[in-house]
Amino acid sequence: MAVSLDFYKTFYYAAKYGSFTEAARALYVTQPTVTHAVGCLERELGCALFSRSRKGAVLTPEGRLLYEHVRAAFEHLQEAEKTLQDQKALLSGQVRIGASETTLHFFLLPYLRSYRKLYPGVRLRVSNGTTPQALDALRRGAVDCAILVMHGDYRSLLKPRDQMNVAALTCFQDIFIAGNDFAALKDRAVTPEELTAFPFIAMEPGTLTRQYMDDFFLRFHLSVVPDIELSTTDLIVPVTEHNLGIGFVPEPFAAGALCAGSVFSIRLTEAVPPRQICLVYRTDLPLSIAAQAFLELLTDDPPAVLE
Repeated sequence: MAVSLDFYKTFYYAAKYGSFTEAARALYVTQPTVTHAVGCLERELGCALFSRSRKGAVLTPEGRLLYEHVRAAFEHLQEAEKTLQDQKALLSGQVRIGASETTLHFFLLPYLRSYRKLYPGVRLRVSNGTTPQALDALRRGAVDCAILVMHGDYRSLLKPRDQMNVAALTCFQDIFIAGNDFAALKDRAVTPEELTAFPFIAMEPGTLTRQYMDDFFLRFHLSVVPDIELSTTDLIVPVTEHNLGIGFVPEPFAAGALCAGSVFSIRLTEAVPPRQICLVYRTDLPLSIAAQAFLELLTDDPPAVLE
């Protein structure tokens, strides 16, 4: 643009108020400054923009045409400033969160509730999927952060070019459970090899929970072929309660059934390592103010960054 934006700003206020004097007051400048700026703009554009009289400054037809465009531009800028101010004050904005089934069920919901109470004007958008799906959404920029289940070999889930920070938030235990028809396994230590002789209820292939169970048995050169493969973790407990096999499930999912006595936890001679719930976000993209506030809520106590 050849014309100074300051000239357009002065023209906008002069046209808005129909007075060079009122425009000067609004801009905190002198009236001669307004007159000079408008004169410069008229010379640059090669036409008169105002017809001046004792009653004030009246727009010429060319001035009215220009004002319609300038008014739209300045109102749009003012709206942008207001939006930014609201986002800085966390009165608006959005946070896009990817979450796996386990993290959403037993970790994330209280934090979402707290954030909503603190910042009711900020929109929370949560997408639920598997850990690989959430990581892919991070790579595409479809979510700001992800709260996922990870384990000690978490880097196997990342690609060489990923620029992501992984911070441990808490941990949980996976357990093998059984219904009362399998009472022979109760109140004693059971070897992994012995366990493989029974029917199994597990997540379908391609899920991290299924992979984690398979990896556990591979440590002892064993494998299992589940009789029932399910797409969601919350189905494992009810199927196990009906004595259709041994279930492998994160312990929080089975808490109610364990308390009710409809299933019991199988004590193994070899412990299943705990898994971690982690915060994952990209380090090569800046986070919005709203997203930063959400991460701060999650990590009031500094998280352990996994090496």
